[in-house]
Amino acid sequence: MGFNPINSLFGAFSRDLGVDLGTANTLVHVRGKGIVISEPSVVAIDAKSKQVYAVGAEAKAMVGKTPANIIAVRPLKDGVIADFDVVEKMLAYFIKKAHAYSAMRLMDPRPRVVVGVPSGVTEVERRAARDATLNAKAREAYVVEEPMAAAIGAGLPVDEPIGSMIVDVGGGTTEVAVISLGGIVVNHSIRTAGDEIDDAIVQFARREYNLLIGERMAERAKIAAGSAYPLDEEIKVVLRGRDLLTGLPKAVEVSSVEIREGIAGPVNAIIQEVRLALEETPPELVADVMEHGITLAGGGSLLHGLDRRIAAETRMPVHIAEDPLSCVARGAGKMVENFENKVYQDILTRSQNSRRAKF
Repeated sequence: MGFNPINSLFGAFSRDLGVDLGTANTLVHVRGKGIVISEPSVVAIDAKSKQVYAVGAEAKAMVGKTPANIIAVRPLKDGVIADFDVVEKMLAYFIKKAHAYSAMRLMDPRPRVVVGVPSGVTEVERRAARDATLNAKAREAYVVEEPMAAAIGAGLPVDEPIGSMIVDVGGGTTEVAVISLGGIVVNHSIRTAGDEIDDAIVQFARREYNLLIGERMAERAKIAAGSAYPLDEEIKVVLRGRDLLTGLPKAVEVSSVEIREGIAGPVNAIIQEVRLALEETPPELVADVMEHGITLAGGGSLLHGLDRRIAAETRMPVHIAEDPLSCVARGAGKMVENFENKVYQDILTRSQNSRRAKF
């Protein structure tokens, strides 16, 4: 990138950012401050003029409740950009908000930004993430593969000759990777994750109870009573929606056992991907994983009993990372805190090149 004196001037008063641009949530780590933004990846826009009404938590509250002239959209689908212009506006909003409390907040921020992207993206999708960040007035933009960022954020020894396995279950994608010596040895990426579990609950309510529920109700039910393994004490939750037979409002009480059966499809797909990745892992690294265990990250890892289910299926110890929701953002944040670190520089250099994961 050529030298631009104006960018350099503004850059002197900007704070570098690490961004987890997720399907469900966007987190922003500000250099020297930590994570300052954690909001849903939702934007409310005018249907005709495309003017932005709200971003983040305020926009998510509008999902399914907007008048005809306003639409609340999730501009990322399956971990990649589905609406470039809206993502650009969302990033510009978050970059400006991250500098809102800076001493130089009246100046236009021009930070360096590290953005997490799924390991299975195409070169076009990778470039779209970089270009959207640059168009949102970043001085420099780097992409890093999410499983690598999650492993760094979880505190795994990514630069040592030790095999570390990370399973990052997000909103749009599940990333399974084995990492050693600063590189990804084996990685699988599937577009089955939290959103598909929500969809499975919607289909379950429709199939079993002729009840039409919204995605927010499905998400609440997943958080309250969703599980991948029998619970010590089963939970009940109330689903509210519209009766498909009468058209009238209806509420039904369902148990965590029923929801567990309803979401078995996507959960089994995630488990199968972990098993496939282990089958491809070299034996010396498998020995390391057996000793140190599998680390779970991402919001999907908080599904009740997922760690116990993976442990039972793989016969390996499984740990949930500390604050799994923010692992990718913290990993990207460690990179911006230590831009001069040779290990991180090598990781970023490798991540700029195309690498297709196995699906």
